[in-house]
Amino acid sequence: MKNPYSRTKHISLLAATCLALAPAALAVSPPPDGGYANGNTAEGEDALLNLTAGLTNTAIGFEALLLNTTGNDNTATGSFALLANTTGSNNTANGNQALFDNTTGNSNTANGSQALQNNTTGSSNTAGGYQALFSNKTGHSNTANGYKALRYD
Repeated sequence: MKNPYSRTKHISLLAATCLALAPAALAVSPPPDGGYANGNTAEGEDALLNLTAGLTNTAIGFEALLLNTTGNDNTATGSFALLANTTGSNNTANGNQALFDNTTGNSNTANGSQALQNNTTGSSNTAGGYQALFSNKTGHSNTANGYKALRYD
């Protein structure tokens, strides 16, 4: 009669061997999906790199919200989105270089690559589309939708 435990022994040995040969998991610090103080979230190289006291910011993408120090409630999705923002709050930038030059402007919404790219201190602007409101720097309460809408060269 065969030993009923020999099969279990071989399966256990196989499982242990597979685990030993599996690549080691690398830990990321700080951990992804949150883990930052004051409700901040950052994913991407140098995202929210200079944050000091800002609250509830979300930065996803290479250098998104890179220079933000004390700005609150900002959302930046895309490479270089809201890159120069330092103290501006309540801004939303979705797209590569959206609100790129914004420093202290508040309550702006930019959806599209390079939308509101040159805005620095303007507030309450809404831009949707590639380079929409691209040339705006200090203007307030503007709305532009569409490809290069209200872009001035």
